[in-house]
Amino acid sequence: MTSLMKVTFGEYIREFRNLNGLTLTQLAAKLDLDSANLSKIENGKRDFDEKRLLKLARVFKLNIKELKKEFVSDQIAKQIYECDCTKEMLVVAGEKAEYRRQLNNHYKRTKAV
Repeated sequence: MTSLMKVTFGEYIREFRNLNGLTLTQLAAKLDLDSANLSKIENGKRDFDEKRLLKLARVFKLNIKELKKEFVSDQIAKQIYECDCTKEMLVVAGEKAEYRRQLNNHYKRTKAV
């Protein structure tokens, strides 16, 4: 179930919580949150704190890399939505991301020498 779902990260958390038979209060306690904040996260009114990803992964026995993909993809989607990005802007952003990868790889090679 960690394969880039088309739901918000909060909905993703709710699905896992329900699948595992946990109440809001039970999961909130495991994540060191109060249940009101977890409810806001699940309902998209508040963002999940990235610092809690490892705890979430442990609670649900999820792969942290896959969970981070879900989290980051949701953050990117939120930015796209809030900025009302065009497809052209997304293409340019993809090209810039690739350029940053190339710079990083070049830096790593130069540093290794």
